[in-house]
Amino acid sequence: MRIRKADRVMVPAIIALSIIVPVAVLVLMYLPQRYNLFNAQLGSFPFFHAVLNFSTAVLLITGYYFMRIREYKWHRNVMIGAFVLSSIFLVSYVISKISNDPVPYGGEGFMRPVYFFILITHIALSAIIVPLVLFTMYRGLTGENKKHAAIARWTFPVWLYVAVTGVLVYVFMAPYY
Repeated sequence: MRIRKADRVMVPAIIALSIIVPVAVLVLMYLPQRYNLFNAQLGSFPFFHAVLNFSTAVLLITGYYFMRIREYKWHRNVMIGAFVLSSIFLVSYVISKISNDPVPYGGEGFMRPVYFFILITHIALSAIIVPLVLFTMYRGLTGENKKHAAIARWTFPVWLYVAVTGVLVYVFMAPYY
């Protein structure tokens, strides 16, 4: 099997980004000091992130619909939109972690384990989604439809779960911001 010339560049780049992004986010969460970039207020970030996650979920479902009815140009455009929103989320999330101290969850009782289950699965799958999305986008945009479809079967439900649970984390945390 011959390796495509573009794959020699893109596959290592995707792997590198897939390692760098989660590690950078993890490091930023544990910064000893915060640097309030753009003089942003904490309250503005979580709601913005929830809107981005909700919008991404809507675009993912819409993109899936267009794929199912074989409207592939619409599918491509909507999925690029979901990727753009997720990228904006990631940049904004990094800025928020640099700028603001973490806010602890203050809930009690039954909701506490529910929240932490959602949070932990959201965080774990957020790291996994980076290479899945990048490889899925790459294979789709290069016209490698069989490879695209094979990985998209995994990417779609994980990405949708991450987007929806991102909104749920906001709903759980809203009283504490």
